[in-house]
Amino acid sequence: MRAVLDACVLYPTVLREVLTGAAAAGLFAPVWSAPILAEWASAVRRRLGPGEEAVARAEIAALRAAFPAAEVTVSEGAALAYGLPDPHDGHVVAAARAGGAATIVTLNLRDFPSRALAPLGLAAQHPDPFLVRLHDARPDAVARVAAAVQARAEGLSGSPQPLRRLFGRAGLPRLGKRLDRAP
Repeated sequence: MRAVLDACVLYPTVLREVLTGAAAAGLFAPVWSAPILAEWASAVRRRLGPGEEAVARAEIAALRAAFPAAEVTVSEGAALAYGLPDPHDGHVVAAARAGGAATIVTLNLRDFPSRALAPLGLAAQHPDPFLVRLHDARPDAVARVAAAVQARAEGLSGSPQPLRRLFGRAGLPRLGKRLDRAP
């Protein structure tokens, strides 16, 4: 299964690490485009400043190296033709079509209404149910990814990061609850 990762799910670190960890575990094939990655860097610059944008660009380079087949090329003209509430989001749909993805993983579901996506054979999905579905199919693999993300967060913060709270803050409350209940 191929899925586009929208910029809004790449920018928060924990969310990105869970999604890319699941991809690295072979649970899905990620898809993105240069405009999606540029949007991530731009969001970091707006929120955190130019110094942190340099960090984001380094993370983008690492992501490109880790997933060389994930990046697709989109034409500017095609990105405007999808009837989305915000025409500037058309590049995400164009990436899905160019990459053969049926799913767009995004926090901005209102920006990708089913009435616009369904005729194209696409669906937008919030990362929490997307990852819960992956967990239901391969619970051990998702649990390993979650444990690695949790360990990294604890190492960076220098303090315990309870999984359910960490994932709740990352916008993954159902996945956190599911993992917390696992034996």
